[in-house]
Amino acid sequence: MIYLDYNATTPLCEPARTAMLPFLGEKFGNPSSVHAAGREARAAIDDARDRLADLLGAKAHELIFTSGGTEANNLAILGLARSRATRGKHLISAKTEHHAVLNTIEHLEKREGFEVSWLNLSQTGGIDLNQLGDTIRDDTVLVSIMHANNETGVIQPLREISEVCRARGVPLHSDMVQSFGKLGVSLGDAASFAAHKFYGPKGAGLLFLRSGIPIEPIHFGGAHENQRRAGTENVAAIAGMAAAAEFVERDREQEQARERNLRDQLWREISAQIESPVLNGDTHRRLANTLNISLPALDSETMLMALDLEGVCASSGSACMVGSVVASHVLLAMGLPLALARSAIRFSIGKYTTEEDISATAGIVSEIVQRTNAKRSEKTISV
Repeated sequence: MIYLDYNATTPLCEPARTAMLPFLGEKFGNPSSVHAAGREARAAIDDARDRLADLLGAKAHELIFTSGGTEANNLAILGLARSRATRGKHLISAKTEHHAVLNTIEHLEKREGFEVSWLNLSQTGGIDLNQLGDTIRDDTVLVSIMHANNETGVIQPLREISEVCRARGVPLHSDMVQSFGKLGVSLGDAASFAAHKFYGPKGAGLLFLRSGIPIEPIHFGGAHENQRRAGTENVAAIAGMAAAAEFVERDREQEQARERNLRDQLWREISAQIESPVLNGDTHRRLANTLNISLPALDSETMLMALDLEGVCASSGSACMVGSVVASHVLLAMGLPLALARSAIRFSIGKYTTEEDISATAGIVSEIVQRTNAKRSEKTISV
């Protein structure tokens, strides 16, 4: 199998597995219990929180552990918007956000009376900083812009966005699920992370929330996480997340350079073997591991099925649409024609991708396109 879907999920790294094992066995205490077994579990959570805070350049009490990136995004948007609703009900975001952000904002708009301004996107996927500044109003209570897009890899200028928001006194939340472990961290007021995107376990995530910013909880039933997220913490997953974060950050710059070379090699080889492929997204401000292309000869579903039969794992975009293959909302928001959006494929590279994987994949893609074109020619002749 050739796995080129690292933006969907990553394999569990050995340091994370090792860190988790004791808490899946003999160290099973509830971290809220006062006895020795509970204190042992609590110590593991505190240790993980300290280590993650150090990596993020944050304070330990600014981290809220969640069940993953989706919950972290939901908590940030619902909790921050609701806590500031007496000041106003205006939100700002972009249509290229992950559905964990889009659907949450749409809920506030449809069910809780909030007004939303959606920023325009350039054809390469970037937002306009001038438009952001012009869109902020006196009643704007939250801006949510992701750091790096999960489908195209396009990177937003988060530092500059944060400066615009700070100057106007509006909190900034960023979905950093795809960027952590690939880019340096530039924290705004709130940021979401998911362990399984950086070689940690599924079912673990965190929300960074800057000190002094109030938030309304969306879970009820306990005083966990400083009364911000009720529910017994997943000790094993939290321990694994901290170990995975250290694992991915240890050689981040060198590894991203390696993945960039592999990504560019894949594009070169596909371009050399296939007629008129289209590269989607900014060619410069893009994650080193992500290649999103449209192959006009084939729709995404056909190509993904053919790749799967050849042992290649790729994607048409987000992995959170329950196996569906539809035209990418991200590419459509960038102004890509529907036909090209429907023929888009995302290849995402990771630590265990090799040059041989890349060359093999380019050859397989070429064979699939040639085979499809030959079948179409046969049908045309027979008609």
